[in-house]
Amino acid sequence: MRKKISVCMATYNGEKYIKEQLDSILSQLEENDEVIVSDDHSTDKTLDIVRDLKDSRIKVYSNELGKGYSKNFENSITHSTGDIIFLSDQDDVWMPNKVELMLKELNNADLVISDAVVTDGNLNVTIDSHFKRHGTKTGFLENWMKTRYIGACMAFHKGILEKVLPFPKNQKLCAHDYWIANVGELYFKVKLVDVPLMKYRRHGSNASTGGEKSENSLMHKLKVRIYTFVKLLSRISN
Repeated sequence: MRKKISVCMATYNGEKYIKEQLDSILSQLEENDEVIVSDDHSTDKTLDIVRDLKDSRIKVYSNELGKGYSKNFENSITHSTGDIIFLSDQDDVWMPNKVELMLKELNNADLVISDAVVTDGNLNVTIDSHFKRHGTKTGFLENWMKTRYIGACMAFHKGILEKVLPFPKNQKLCAHDYWIANVGELYFKVKLVDVPLMKYRRHGSNASTGGEKSENSLMHKLKVRIYTFVKLLSRISN
């Protein structure tokens, strides 16, 4: 019997794509696994669609940690009970072999990040490899300066949560995926899975930019790196 998986998903007004995403996930999970849906008070039919699936592995919680996708992910992770945690956005689609290959790579790493194909809203491929497009590499300095890791492509052992949680309070200066990437690189073993295991849907309403653009000022970027580095050092004794 393999280790229990928790898929941690953050949702907000995701009615258009969420069923397709959940179908792609649930088909790869076992009976003992779980999908933790943290909803940031959606005003559309997102939760109705989730509940209509009538799958006992899905557990729904409202986000009370503070509005925003990083706090929403933190709420989801906090409620997880699995040995292995996968992060999931509400609007992507997992490849059929994602869980199998990620679990295999986690035998020799604490945090793994897969490649992804980037698509438009209709899943037409626009970039066939996120890794190749951005020259994604492991290494602390590389990812502290500018990480190319996509949060929804991450899976990790629950042991890293000792240093990951709680997330830094200022999510504008330290988003969840940037934080997890840097904690992983500084304190744990990180491995890239050089296979696209997700269709990363970019449809104009995504919560994050996916590394495609940045309008932040130089001062803001400097604040992000200093703030994150100070928070990383504070976890040494954890």
